[in-house]
Amino acid sequence: MPITTCIFDAYGTLFDVTSAARAAAEEPWPEQFAAHWQKIAADWRTKQLEYTWLRAAAGQHSDFWQVTEDGLDWALEAMSLSVPGLRERLLQLYWELDAFPEVPEMLSTLKSVGLSTAILSNGSPAMLDGAVSSAGISHMLDDVLSVEQVGVFKPHPSVYDLVGERFGCTRGDVLFVSSNGWDVCAAAGYGFRTAWVNRAGAPVDRLWGQPDVMLDDLTQIPQVANEQVGQ
Repeated sequence: MPITTCIFDAYGTLFDVTSAARAAAEEPWPEQFAAHWQKIAADWRTKQLEYTWLRAAAGQHSDFWQVTEDGLDWALEAMSLSVPGLRERLLQLYWELDAFPEVPEMLSTLKSVGLSTAILSNGSPAMLDGAVSSAGISHMLDDVLSVEQVGVFKPHPSVYDLVGERFGCTRGDVLFVSSNGWDVCAAAGYGFRTAWVNRAGAPVDRLWGQPDVMLDDLTQIPQVANEQVGQ
């Protein structure tokens, strides 16, 4: 079956989740933040993801903005940072995350060969709209799908169901792309063809599916999609 639809995770895949803390570190905040922004960004992301998994497992859903706030609060407290205005500034910057540099050309190439493109994300619709608009890629996407449509975070299969419902495609028609190893493995187990953007060089997760392709960045996604189309 040829690939007809390329679906992308948003945070960490299209958008650099460390860019909010990086941008704040260039502003006049106390040295304790500037010296440790990378640790804070990593803790923030780790807790953000952990809270989605725990909420999904416990049936205690909240939107992604809530877990983003909660993750940041944990990360700042872990560093004993209580700086007036810093929390608010970091959250503001999260609405304006940088897209990875290869994203616009990659999406443009996919559209030029007639493939459908969309985001499938844990993000709330408002958060995703902010990120997509800030990156200037709205016109390169056919849709932006949020887990808020089903009320549970990935990797619940009802989230992946949204793709077929929206595009009328089979699971084998889809190339699913994520930087999150657990997300790619779950999507592969669901039946999507998958590409893992493994920017950190991490080991493959031991889960019920395995990625079809592993890449360093998004540059080769059009080539991967084309190769799958030719199969």
